[in-house]
Amino acid sequence: MGKWNKALSAVLLGAILTACVKTEETDTVMNLQAETRAENEAGIVQNGEDRQNANTVQDPADRADMREGNDVKIQRPTTDTIEAEPEREREEADFEEEPEITLIMTGDILLHTPVAESGLQEDGSYDFSAVFAHTKEQIGEADLALVNQEVILGGTELGISGYPAFNAPYELGDALADAGFDVILHATNHALDKGAKGITNCLGFWEESHPDIAALGIHDSREEREEIYVYEQDGMKIAILNYTYGTNGIPMPAGMDYAVDILDEKRMKSDLERAEELADFTIVCPHWGTEYRLTPDAYQERTVKFFWENGADLVLGTHPHVIEPIVWFGKDGATVCDLEERDGILLGTDTGEGMLVYYSLGNFVNWTSGTGEGVANRMVGGMAKITLGRNEKNEVYIKQYGVVPVICHVEEGINGVTVYPAADYTETLAEKNAVRKQDGNFSLQYCRALLEQVW
Repeated sequence: MGKWNKALSAVLLGAILTACVKTEETDTVMNLQAETRAENEAGIVQNGEDRQNANTVQDPADRADMREGNDVKIQRPTTDTIEAEPEREREEADFEEEPEITLIMTGDILLHTPVAESGLQEDGSYDFSAVFAHTKEQIGEADLALVNQEVILGGTELGISGYPAFNAPYELGDALADAGFDVILHATNHALDKGAKGITNCLGFWEESHPDIAALGIHDSREEREEIYVYEQDGMKIAILNYTYGTNGIPMPAGMDYAVDILDEKRMKSDLERAEELADFTIVCPHWGTEYRLTPDAYQERTVKFFWENGADLVLGTHPHVIEPIVWFGKDGATVCDLEERDGILLGTDTGEGMLVYYSLGNFVNWTSGTGEGVANRMVGGMAKITLGRNEKNEVYIKQYGVVPVICHVEEGINGVTVYPAADYTETLAEKNAVRKQDGNFSLQYCRALLEQVW
């Protein structure tokens, strides 16, 4: 407030000096001198064009406008405006943007043998940073980034292997961390491909190497299984649950019936009830559906209804290895979302009632050994993008949603596997994609047509 008191003193001094002079010329000179002193004392710098309007003062924001040549004037503060200044600052604070949480999730990370080989460097080490080179920025920008890690990270100790019994090196986990992921979803049908040792090695890696990252869906103790993961930011609490339909017929390890979270209604009902108590918003990430099917099956539709009836707010599905529709689900069933392309993102034009469901995000990265029609579909996936906020009822809700289409690009050689946002993928790249040898239908036009068909 000292600045304003000095300005007032200068104004009073100017008035006294004016009354004491007789000529118009002296009057003008004295006014200018008083104004100059007031400006110097108050730390005010005026635009040269406004010197004759010496009864104006700028706050810091307005001085910035003056420096840019804008004509911004505010009346000198009176006693009333001085007293009102704290109130004005409080009112401005009230108009600050409401807090938001931005969320992104990718589909399946499938370490087929050619993908593993692409990460094997000349010195014998593994490095998978190339996979995320073109999507890392978008992943890192999100407040909360999730990924479906299809295969277990058991490390080289258990032997690196592809289909049908996968195992990945720890360096794949390092690449996920470097890309900016916060939550790793491990409840998949391949979670037990390397048995109990695969589970304990994987969890040990995350705990020792990246303790700030949450690994969900698998457990090495019953106590840990009972925990509900809750992410908190700006007073908003988000619970995340992860389940798989099964483990390819591999039974739970002896004495570890808690090792993998299964889509069991009794268990899920209990988890959803606790999530409702602990959090403001609940996300369920189910590993479900029929492989290579572009539409949800009957089991997915039944399970979606169960999630909605038990309080889930958002469903982010994986496993079919191809993309499936995005819908709003409520008391009247499912309504397909209307999406509109804007700057490489398919944004929802409606914020419907009920629960938002992404039935399947497809593969993020893969290099299947399959051949023939339909293989091209497995190269197209999506990154769900959602913004959460608080509504007038103080409830956390989906403020905006959409999906970033992605295309997996594969070429022979070290670092030959990567993923592009579809908006950045070109026909030249498509012609180089080695999957064309496995499915001649693959092209940029084919990928776009598939996206148009499903989303």
